[in-house]
Amino acid sequence: MYKNILFLLLPILPLSSNAQNLTLEDLWLNGKYRAEYTPFFNWTPDGQHYSDMDKNEKGLPSVHLYSIKGSEGGELTALMPQDLPDSVSFEDYILGPDQQTILFSSQEESIYRRSSKAYYYIFDTKTGTLAPLYELKKGKISYPEFSPDGKKIAYVRDNNLYITDISTHKEKILTSDGKFNFIINGACDWVYEEEFEFAKAFFWSPDSKRIAYYRFDESRVKEYNMQLWGNIYPTDYRYKYPKAGEDNSQVSLHCALLDENKTIDIDATLAGEREYFPRMRWTGIAHIVSYYRMNRLQNKLEIIHYDLSQKKSSTPYTETDSAYVEITDNHFYLNGTEDFIFTSEKNGFRHIYKYSQKENQVQPLTSGAYEVAELLGVDEKNKLVYFISQEDSPMEKHLYSIDLSGHKKKKLTKEKGVHSISFAPDFAHYTDTYASFDHPPVMLLRQTGENTLPKVMSSNASLREKLAQANLGKHEFFKFTTSQNTTLNGWMIKPANFSPAKHYPVLFTIYGGPGSQEVLDSWKGPNFIWYQLLAQKGYLVVCIDGRGTGGRGASFKKITQHNLGKYETEDLIEAAKYFRAQSYVDSSRIGIFGWSFGGYLSSLCITKGSNYFKTAVAVAPVTNWRYYDNIYTERFMGLPKDNSKGYDENAPAYFADLLKGNYLLIHGTADDNVHIQNAIEMQRALIKANKQFETFYYPDKNHSLYGGNTRYHLYKMITDYLLKNL
Repeated sequence: MYKNILFLLLPILPLSSNAQNLTLEDLWLNGKYRAEYTPFFNWTPDGQHYSDMDKNEKGLPSVHLYSIKGSEGGELTALMPQDLPDSVSFEDYILGPDQQTILFSSQEESIYRRSSKAYYYIFDTKTGTLAPLYELKKGKISYPEFSPDGKKIAYVRDNNLYITDISTHKEKILTSDGKFNFIINGACDWVYEEEFEFAKAFFWSPDSKRIAYYRFDESRVKEYNMQLWGNIYPTDYRYKYPKAGEDNSQVSLHCALLDENKTIDIDATLAGEREYFPRMRWTGIAHIVSYYRMNRLQNKLEIIHYDLSQKKSSTPYTETDSAYVEITDNHFYLNGTEDFIFTSEKNGFRHIYKYSQKENQVQPLTSGAYEVAELLGVDEKNKLVYFISQEDSPMEKHLYSIDLSGHKKKKLTKEKGVHSISFAPDFAHYTDTYASFDHPPVMLLRQTGENTLPKVMSSNASLREKLAQANLGKHEFFKFTTSQNTTLNGWMIKPANFSPAKHYPVLFTIYGGPGSQEVLDSWKGPNFIWYQLLAQKGYLVVCIDGRGTGGRGASFKKITQHNLGKYETEDLIEAAKYFRAQSYVDSSRIGIFGWSFGGYLSSLCITKGSNYFKTAVAVAPVTNWRYYDNIYTERFMGLPKDNSKGYDENAPAYFADLLKGNYLLIHGTADDNVHIQNAIEMQRALIKANKQFETFYYPDKNHSLYGGNTRYHLYKMITDYLLKNL
């Protein structure tokens, strides 16, 4: 299972004599260049073991437990019944706190981006007993979670919150008013799930005696109607989607006291007094719950502590911002206290702070002109805070530690690129998944504070060997300064046989949304192969991070406030001008491709920037921010009634008459995120302006456009379009 690590630290091997050209079939149909991951890896609560799972041809699982000390451990599911019905095929597992109870999911069904539901079975590794967690005829459930003591499991079904006692298999309902499109208990509505980035909305207390949860009243939220086309008569799917300026769900916070069989309110203030509760968690004290409260414009954040025993609240921290206060999961409480470690951008860059209740003060632990990308946790035993930092470069992410007084900062990773870290609960070990632009991901198991040779969990050695046989182009990072004196970062892939004496067409690939970063020394996944395929066909593939993107501080990111699209488009036009001036570029053949926010910018570039771009491909673009959800849109644009000019001046649909070049517009008809209404309104505007364009719709596909042959079909269409029009 484990191999020597030394060869993994090398880039892709030099091109062999029997070099092969890349194909879309190998990329999207055959899986030839698919990277290897370990998706079922889980730490155990004791920090001394980890588990993973594989499946046989019938879908029956084998869950293995491994000791971090070197022994291979054993198979936890050796007693699993082998004569299960064909319909029972397990997709995933959750290992209980006692490491002897396993919860398996079957027939998983995706709902939105982060939500899903499935049937669940519970397996006792001691007795070999497998049984449904509940009466399956009641339907699928979402977000099952063990209580910290391992005796109960909580979950959501049909918008209500339930618990099942593992020893008796008795189910108990905690809420009863849940109803689709009206009331949700313990799960998020669509806009919270998408924009505050969580779907499970209930939280066990550390002592397993309480469950704090959200309640969403969607009654006032308007419905969006999406037709599904798979039947003789199309099916209407209606769900609550609050667009910019429209009403939100009425959200309140509650707590079920399990021993007392009652529920109390945590925060049920009137709608006018607050708008959002973007986070809730327990403090280091079992009867004190913490939650965030924000106003509609998201430029004021309160962190509130509610004492359930005294039924009193306090507000230890408040932050305001001229633009918005960002919401992250960078927040950890110290055991037995209300003290917490968190990040904030309040001094211009995202940094780490410590709140101390006794002194009632906030102390910075890090500072400087660089970003802390992620707060990973606090090792209280050794008084260390672990975090991911971009101190070396905005284009790299490395693991660091610092003590709780803000001293002894130490960089812990050395391999160039981007590191993703997962610590064991005791912080004695961690997995380090790192990659760079030309280096597929490697997952290592490391011992904290030791320089011993790590264990290789996955190496992607096979992928590296395949890439060594391909005719890959060279990549390089670059900087350039715009006419507005802004320095921007970028990367470029050149054909393997690049000659400065030739003139090459250029394709920009762009996302560019607020706080995002594409110009990272990181593995680009399947897109890396596609970019290399285009380079083999004679294209320069270029990406830049313009103003509004992350990694370079709050002022660089928040300059786009109230004017989404304006500065980003200006920077893309500046980039086009920069490349037009290069001797090796065919200045008449510059194109752009983007998806979602990138599709929005591609649409702006082929209209407002039509003098500089010949061809644009826009996948699932927003074409008018009035059609997008309110949490995201108002965070960056304010309310439509207060910023009508900002909404109008950067809506591609309002500039259709400026189109000169080639424009391909692609959308999924079942896109619950960026509605197909955006594409239709863009079409309407282009037809009114008597502009020719091409469009394609993917029936019953969502924002991600995947499943079956969809991705192959999509990228073949885009590739053929670029070859023809660029």
